[in-house]
Amino acid sequence: MGEIMFFAFRNKKLQAGLSIVLFFLVLALIGPYISKYKDPLEYVGAGYQPPSKDYWLGTTTFGQDVFTQLVFGLRSSFFVGLLGGGLATLIGLIIGFFAGYEGGWIDELLMMLTNILLVVPTLALLIIIAAYLPYRGVFIQSVIIGFTAWPWTARAVRAQTLSLKAREFVNLARISGRSHLKIIMYEIMPNMLSYVFMVFILQFGGAILAAVGLDFIGLGPTKGISVGLMLQNAVLWNAIQLGMWWWAIPPGLVITLIVGALYFMNVGLDEVFNPKLREM
Repeated sequence: MGEIMFFAFRNKKLQAGLSIVLFFLVLALIGPYISKYKDPLEYVGAGYQPPSKDYWLGTTTFGQDVFTQLVFGLRSSFFVGLLGGGLATLIGLIIGFFAGYEGGWIDELLMMLTNILLVVPTLALLIIIAAYLPYRGVFIQSVIIGFTAWPWTARAVRAQTLSLKAREFVNLARISGRSHLKIIMYEIMPNMLSYVFMVFILQFGGAILAAVGLDFIGLGPTKGISVGLMLQNAVLWNAIQLGMWWWAIPPGLVITLIVGALYFMNVGLDEVFNPKLREM
C-alpha cells in the first residue's frame, strides 16, 4: 500500500484529474450556501443580464440566476454519478464474479443476459424507459442508468475472474472447503481491487454523461434542475444566438472538465497500479 501511495502522489495525471473533480465536488457542496439565491428556479431579476457582482454567471432569459442553477445542477450530476455508476459497478461485479467462477450453465445464462443488453442500444433503452415514467426524479434516473450500464463491466470482470480462479491460492481455498462466495470475496476480489476502482471511475463518468444526454433531449427530472437541463433550456431559448454565452457555455464546460478529469484519473491510476507504466 505504501508503494502505491508513493507513486500515486507522484503521478501528475492523477493529481490533475483528482484536483478538478474535488474542486467541483466542493463547489457542489458549498455552492448553494454561498449563492445569494437559494432556489435555482427563482426569478431573481431582469433577464439577459451578463455576469456581474449581483449575478455571478448572469441570468437566463427568465431572470433566473445561472450560478445558482449550476451549483444545484452539479449536486444532481454527482448524485447520478455516485448512485448510477455505483449501481452499475455493483451489478457488473456480481454477475462477472459468479459467471467467471461458477462456469457451466450459470456462466452461459448470465453471459446470454449480458450479451442481450450489450447489443441493445443503451441510449434507446434509456429513452424508452424514461419516456413511460409519469414522474422522473434524479433518484429514478440514477437507478435506470445503473440497471442499463453494467454489461461491459460484467464481461470484463468475468474475464479477470476466469484468469484468477486457476491460481494456486484459489485452488487451496477450494480444497480447504471454503464456500464459493467466500472464495470470491476473500480470494478473488482483493486481487482485483485496483481494477474495480478504475471500473467505478469509468462508470461514474458514464452515468453523468448518460444523465446529461437524457436531460438534453427532455427526459430528465420533471422537477428541479440539472446541468443537462440547463443545456437543454439554453438551446431551446437560443442562448448562443442571442449572445447569452454565460447560460450555455458554463454547464457544458463543467461537464467536459469533470468527465475529462475522470479520464485523467483513470489513466493515472492505471500507471500507478501497473508497474510497467509507472513514472520513475
